[in-house]
Amino acid sequence: MYDFSARKADARVRLLDKNGNPIRELRVHLKQNSHKFLFGCGAFDTVTLMQGGLNAEENAFLTDRMDKWLKLFNYGTLPFYWARYQKEKDGPTLTPETLKAAKWLKERGAEVKGHPLCWHTSCANWLMEFSNEEILRRQIERIHRDVGDFKGIIDMWDVINEVVIMPVFDKYDNAITRICRQYGRVSLVKEVFKAAKEANPNATLLINDFNTSMAYEVLLDALLDAGVPISVIGIQSHQHQGYWGKEKLCEVLERFSRFGLPIHFTENTLISGDIMPAHIEDLNDWKVDSWPSTPEGEARQAKEAAEMYSVLFSQPLVEAITAWNFVDGGWLKAPAGVVHADNTPKPVYNKLMELIRGEWMTDIEVMTDADGRADFSGFKGGYTAKTDGGSASFELSGKEKNEISIEIGR
Repeated sequence: MYDFSARKADARVRLLDKNGNPIRELRVHLKQNSHKFLFGCGAFDTVTLMQGGLNAEENAFLTDRMDKWLKLFNYGTLPFYWARYQKEKDGPTLTPETLKAAKWLKERGAEVKGHPLCWHTSCANWLMEFSNEEILRRQIERIHRDVGDFKGIIDMWDVINEVVIMPVFDKYDNAITRICRQYGRVSLVKEVFKAAKEANPNATLLINDFNTSMAYEVLLDALLDAGVPISVIGIQSHQHQGYWGKEKLCEVLERFSRFGLPIHFTENTLISGDIMPAHIEDLNDWKVDSWPSTPEGEARQAKEAAEMYSVLFSQPLVEAITAWNFVDGGWLKAPAGVVHADNTPKPVYNKLMELIRGEWMTDIEVMTDADGRADFSGFKGGYTAKTDGGSASFELSGKEKNEISIEIGR
């Protein structure tokens, strides 16, 4: 039903002993232990865990939560909302717990992305006292500082968030909408991407938006024509009002694939309770005291996630999928997590585990020939080759056939 060939690579492994001689006619167990593809999730709880001040019970609870996170995901998004990150004009510009959280995730094999560097929502209120010229200068300064401070730890950033709506945003006055109105979308995006590129030339830089209409396409055309160094197109899919479905997913993918850039589904929510009414135009306007998950909704969420992930994983230009909430009750109190508030896994967690850590990982045995070689095809990622005489690790990647020599101590 789905073609995952773009996620696989052919390889010829050659087993050698410590003297460089081929190990002939030996059975080898090849087990994949990591994905090249980025299966991600919001990792905000890591920051709380790193803050300290928790009692033993709280610490154990959050540690258990993140252990479950790490068993499923290999890619985390950390918060860099300016209003929270630098609460006062002359206040601290580096939160130690965010740095600790990024290092903690990296040490455990997860890639990390910072979100976002420029956004009109959750913007620092103290910026409002300055002229537009000074706001822009401080925005650029902030990008140089944060991208530079985290270089080598966080090398992927949502540089600017929700630009399509930015200059016409009218819920409340804010500094970033002001400068976007004055300088225009293209000029502002060009400036913030330039700053991020200067601070970390090798970073992966995303533009990110929930607006998947032609307006986003038109903006991307203009930005690319202007030479903006966009690494990845970010697409949000907050499906509080119902699952997009396979047809819409494929339609969105087809339209945004024409740019030839990698695509990340950056913020994805699928609801396991009642669906938000269709007449709500801005999701933030839906205010509820509670939003419970239901058994029927959980079954639906698991089914929808399985299809959505399968569709996206089968598309060559898609490189990452990020579930926005790990736990129910996050943004808008929605039951959009993969675990309940008490950390118990939901059906969607188990279904994604079956796919990400099961069906979409290679675990096979091969036999070397008279020259110590064996051919196989597997999902791209990190592997361990194990024999009775020892084991060794290797990476499977690339489009052409991989030629891999492995030394086994025997």
